[in-house]
Amino acid sequence: MATIEVQRQVLPILGNPNQGARFYNPDLPSSEPFVPGHRTCAGCGPSIQYRMTSKAAGDNTILVGPTGCMYVANSSYLCTPYNVPWAHTQIGSAGSFTAGVAAAYEAMIRKGKWKGAYPNIICEAGDGSASDIGLASISGALYRNHDCLIICYDNEQYANTGIQASSRTPYGGMTTFSPPGPEVPEGKKLYPKDLARMMAAGHPHCYVATASVGYPIDLMNKVRKGLNHKGASYLMVYTPCQKGFVYETPRSIDLGRLVVECGLYPMWEWNPEKREFDYSFRPQSMRPVAEYLKLQGRFGHLHAQHIANLQQFANEQWQMMGIELPEALIKAADVKNQTNMAAAAEAEQVALTV
Repeated sequence: MATIEVQRQVLPILGNPNQGARFYNPDLPSSEPFVPGHRTCAGCGPSIQYRMTSKAAGDNTILVGPTGCMYVANSSYLCTPYNVPWAHTQIGSAGSFTAGVAAAYEAMIRKGKWKGAYPNIICEAGDGSASDIGLASISGALYRNHDCLIICYDNEQYANTGIQASSRTPYGGMTTFSPPGPEVPEGKKLYPKDLARMMAAGHPHCYVATASVGYPIDLMNKVRKGLNHKGASYLMVYTPCQKGFVYETPRSIDLGRLVVECGLYPMWEWNPEKREFDYSFRPQSMRPVAEYLKLQGRFGHLHAQHIANLQQFANEQWQMMGIELPEALIKAADVKNQTNMAAAAEAEQVALTV
């Protein structure tokens, strides 16, 4: 029997004249693979990202969801928001399951058992799966170059099981596993794992990028670039969690922009053909980290030294991308120019009673 060539979809890149603006783009597709009916929290960053991602991918898409918030909240009581095929897999097998789906479709198409174009195969894993428990299987899928897009929706914690710290939880972030106290006043002592850069360094043949829900067109274009790339792709997306971050519900997109503007979430793409990073994305303004931290209850306990530490970390991220630091950000890394968060003293008193 003759082998049938696998036909892949090619998705057009959306016009984006001002990557830092919030505006309606008339070129957005009308299809809605992720529809109302989910049970996520109000302001849920991962669900916002899911809608953008699936909308960019289109109706000929298969979604894979390892255990996490977007599995538990979206597949209970015989009610689901997925308007395309979706499959749940265990938290540690995100990459292996996705690789199996990709290999199966390629085999079925070549044998004439599946008619039509190769589907867009997307795995959506939280940072608990992508950065910790499922890291090995995801690395295997990327290394073997299966034609799929693996996304880490990064809410910087194990949100599904009660807000525990993950390797993506930022320095100073308060979780149930990293509470502030007399011995460790900053809460989380470790800085987050540089997951996306690890993926680019270890799998240089893959398209790798970072994105944020605060920049929808940029996010959707990176989804399409990843899907258009023949082979494996990886995308890490900042997706704030109202329950774990403790912020006002309508501010998810604001945080998605502020985290980029203050340098705590560098935006870049890895070009597998040139084997180099593209740091051309620039937010409209550069802000001190305190403007981002003060909007979230999880940082309300931080002292001046901790804020200065985070500012120094952000400054190093800017410098890594070759961006010259304004004097205000250099000064903000000096503890003398910082003050305790308003709730830090109160949090310390509470911690002493625990």
